[in-house]
Amino acid sequence: MRVSEFRQAVLDEFGAGYGRVVTGDLVLSEFGGRTAEQSVNAGEDAREVWLALCRAADVPESRWYGVGLPQPRS
Repeated sequence: MRVSEFRQAVLDEFGAGYGRVVTGDLVLSEFGGRTAEQSVNAGEDAREVWLALCRAADVPESRWYGVGLPQPRS
């Protein structure tokens, strides 16, 4: 997942306003207490940040892969 795809997935899932809040304020324990925005800016893998954000925000697993991204193979 590219950073642009991460940003699009956040926009699609949370909307513009809440997306800024959730990526800027929600602390991700999986990334040492950094926010999603801080983690992406620090060079962490955008897909891993997206998945951690989904878990932290209780996004249903069926929507973890973002719009336009393929579902993983079973």
